[in-house]
Amino acid sequence: MSKVALAQFQQVFVEESLEGLDTMESSLLALDDGGDAELVHTIFRAAHSIKGGAATFGFPEISSFTHEAESLLDEVRGGKRAIDGGIVGLLLRTVDCLRGMFARAQAGELLDDATAAVLRGELAAAMGRGAEAGAAPASARVDRAEAWTIRFRPHPGMLAGGNDPLRLIRELAGLGTLEVTAELDRLPALDRLDPSECHLGWTIALRGPASRADIAAVFDWVEGECDLAIEPVQAAAPAPAPAPPAPAPVADMAAARTQREAGGESTVRVAIGKIDGLINLVGELVITQSMLDTFRDGVDASRLALLEQGLAQLARHTRELQESVMGIRMLPIASVFNRFPRMVRDLSQKLGKQVRLELVGEHTELDKTVLEKIGDPLVHLVRNAIDHGLEPPAQRRAAGKGDTGTLRLEASHRGGSIVVEVSDDGAGLDRAAIVAKAVQRGLIAGGDGLDDEAVAELIFQPGFSTAAVTTDLSGRGVGMDVVRRNVADLGGTVTIRSTRGKGSVFTITLPLTLAIIDGLTAAVGEEHYIVPLVSIVESVQLGAEAIRTVAGGGELFRFRDEYLPLVRLHRAFGCPGAAQRIEDGLVIVVEGDGSRVGLFVDGLLGQQQAVVKSLEANYRRVQGISGATILADGSVALIVDIAGLVRLQGGRKAA
Repeated sequence: MSKVALAQFQQVFVEESLEGLDTMESSLLALDDGGDAELVHTIFRAAHSIKGGAATFGFPEISSFTHEAESLLDEVRGGKRAIDGGIVGLLLRTVDCLRGMFARAQAGELLDDATAAVLRGELAAAMGRGAEAGAAPASARVDRAEAWTIRFRPHPGMLAGGNDPLRLIRELAGLGTLEVTAELDRLPALDRLDPSECHLGWTIALRGPASRADIAAVFDWVEGECDLAIEPVQAAAPAPAPAPPAPAPVADMAAARTQREAGGESTVRVAIGKIDGLINLVGELVITQSMLDTFRDGVDASRLALLEQGLAQLARHTRELQESVMGIRMLPIASVFNRFPRMVRDLSQKLGKQVRLELVGEHTELDKTVLEKIGDPLVHLVRNAIDHGLEPPAQRRAAGKGDTGTLRLEASHRGGSIVVEVSDDGAGLDRAAIVAKAVQRGLIAGGDGLDDEAVAELIFQPGFSTAAVTTDLSGRGVGMDVVRRNVADLGGTVTIRSTRGKGSVFTITLPLTLAIIDGLTAAVGEEHYIVPLVSIVESVQLGAEAIRTVAGGGELFRFRDEYLPLVRLHRAFGCPGAAQRIEDGLVIVVEGDGSRVGLFVDGLLGQQQAVVKSLEANYRRVQGISGATILADGSVALIVDIAGLVRLQGGRKAA
């Protein structure tokens, strides 16, 4: 097998193994929460698959390490050892260690590290292996030697399971030099030979430094289908020079990973139903295209209705095809939510709090790109909710609450957006502490004129923290401003509702996909701009008397009961021929990065869906612009980055 082919198989194995580790972790957490014994079998099966696959695809360190965890699980499922919090914690750390080993495999680094070595010892100690060592024969106590004798006798039906003994022998050759002797004592006469059965056995002399675990890992897939004995050779006879080792599989993985990153390659698992639907739509498009081909030589009045029908079908199929293709990129948010049960367990134990986590709407789907970037903001919100929001049991009892606090993550579709809420029933925001800190930092003069919503917005200021002591969880003022910035980069918004003594709700609103947006097309001079619909609050027409000029040349206008900054897009982007007088254009009130501004444009041309094209890939990054799109007439329209424009306006005011 070529290196490229092996690396491809290894990558698929790594992806499947990481899913298996997620299954192990979620099952362990459910088991720690009082789940039934069937979960032990689920965990064991996942570990067994990882162990066998690691041996097959060239990761003996992972295979031997997982074998230790599998042995402990085997004792638990066999009733030899009771499951308790200590074993669950040990196995959770084992899952973390395996994730680290897979990460190092993808980076082309050595798989074993100090953590793996310590955990091997802890897993062995959990099985009482130290006490058994003294009673074991001398050969069993040798875990690494320069030479080994391996007696391998497949059971007659092993070939029926698709296992090839010669493949196993070839894998052993990667550990050193081999001398293989066939055992023919079970070979029948020619007229009674069954080619579907294995009649041979082998005695194999392996020379070269190897561990017992590495050798045993080769035979993991045929466990129970053969008789196997592995004995060290104690003689000190000089061994022949070992064959040059094969290139390390991790190096192949690193090369493949580098190639994937260079090309920006990523993978998505797609349900077969979505593929079938896509194929059907392509078939419908072919039929419609054949119908329209009949008009290639011209159209007479008698066939005009048929042409209109064909064009309507083409528009419908194109729209359905677009929705189907976008659906392939849509994945359930469960892949993000599933990381939080473990985090909540660890943080609540560390902080001495009791927390019940509720996950709602895990099957809500959103674009893979959004999914990959929403994880970090949610981690910040969950950590803050446990650290700052939820109280310790004694404090909750004093407030008339139960000892256990509730943390809820909920995802749902609302219109053309996805909404993720992180809520808790804790103490809520401390208005007095926030105002005092804001006054101390010079952000506000006082809190008398601020409503609760305005006070809550202060926590999104960079470097803002009310923690008296800096810890590894909080106190550095890094977090909420990052949450808002990351969400804004995805074209979303973050809002907060909080009631003192009853808890807080953080609401993240995101577009379903970053590839297609709904927007209003605005004319500015000779240029067209797309303003994302999700950011638009209202559009208004103003008279000259509505504008106020402030020091530094900035402009404000009154919108309802507040004054908002005015951004003239023709000045921001240098558009000639644009309307200059305020009464000759429109002001679009938009919201981004927690603030509202008014965008002055010549006029609105209508609403449309815009397919987002990267500006950086084709030109360079432009502040205040998030991308570009192609309009129906073939011209290019730039997509306004509302959050970036708000930050740009803020920077100009500060200057």
